[in-house]
Amino acid sequence: MGIGSKVRRLALLAGMAACAFGLSAAQAAEKHKIFLSMSYIGNDWQAEAANMVKAMAAHKSLADKVDLQVQVAGPNAQRQIQQINAMVQSGAEAIVVYPISPTALNQVVKNACDKGVKVFAYDAEITEPCAYNVHIDQLEAGRVTAEWLVKKLNGKGNIIAITGVPGTSVDDQRTKAAKEVFAKYPDIKIVGEAVGMWSQAVARTELSKILATRNWDDINGLWMQVGCFTANSMQLEAGKKTSELLPCAGEGSNGGRIQMLPEGTEVEGAAPPYAPAGAQRISYASPPYSGALALKLAVEAIEGKDVPKTTILPLPVVTNETIKLCDEGTWAEMKAGCNAFKPSLVSNPGWFASIFSDQTPEVGLNAALVGQPEN
Repeated sequence: MGIGSKVRRLALLAGMAACAFGLSAAQAAEKHKIFLSMSYIGNDWQAEAANMVKAMAAHKSLADKVDLQVQVAGPNAQRQIQQINAMVQSGAEAIVVYPISPTALNQVVKNACDKGVKVFAYDAEITEPCAYNVHIDQLEAGRVTAEWLVKKLNGKGNIIAITGVPGTSVDDQRTKAAKEVFAKYPDIKIVGEAVGMWSQAVARTELSKILATRNWDDINGLWMQVGCFTANSMQLEAGKKTSELLPCAGEGSNGGRIQMLPEGTEVEGAAPPYAPAGAQRISYASPPYSGALALKLAVEAIEGKDVPKTTILPLPVVTNETIKLCDEGTWAEMKAGCNAFKPSLVSNPGWFASIFSDQTPEVGLNAALVGQPEN
């Protein structure tokens, strides 16, 4: 091969490489730039929800479409505002956000919308009209659980209330609705109340403070946004029998649901207190898949599809009559109605079990546990 031929061949190869690089860059540029803006992350629910958002972005149906970037503001509305401003300036097409406040972000969200950015809030709400919201009916959650507890107590008794993250629409609405129910029954007394931050660890700390001035025998029931698993565990540690566990209206943690199973049920990996105890419970949850669904809807909105401004998710409610153990935790099993997972599959009792939705077949057990999508 002559020198001229070699030069032409090298030029051709260089041109091909440049075209390939250009194609790769173009493919990257074609991805939708979407941010996940998280606020408070100090609990199991937030970590799980973030896993499911990341899994949705990694699913084969979206992986070639979405460039997902994650930022955490903490429980600081001003910092979240600053981060959202920066996201818009860096070219975000959509922002999926867990808002620390229903109103504090309104102006920055309006500014984002004015620049063509789609803003989707999950679980907690944003009241700015241009925002999209994906959540359960939090008022219903507070009302249904409070009514269950009142019925269990025959309208009379001392209760402890453990609330959530202050300032969020979730906590405000659940607490408001529950207290409205309790107020209808003069013989229902809230004898202890504390902020639980939707954390099993914080719930233990706050319950310990309350119990420093009163005894378990002085209490008849518990209403806890998160902490029923912990409250049951503390009662067993204090020497109560499983048959003496107080009725608890609260969260959909897997540990709490395993405790709901009839005592003596054989469950792989179970060991007290993460074990069947026949605990009297109503278990509900804001489903952790809400963020993943918000991301999926955000992509649809970017692509011009008609997406409703408000998506109300079904309230997942489980009682002792409807608790059903999953065998392997497959998506098909969950579709068939199982709602609790063996400790051998889910080692963390604070992990939330309400992960199934017909709307999100892209994400299942592995998504919630480790951020991996369904095949």
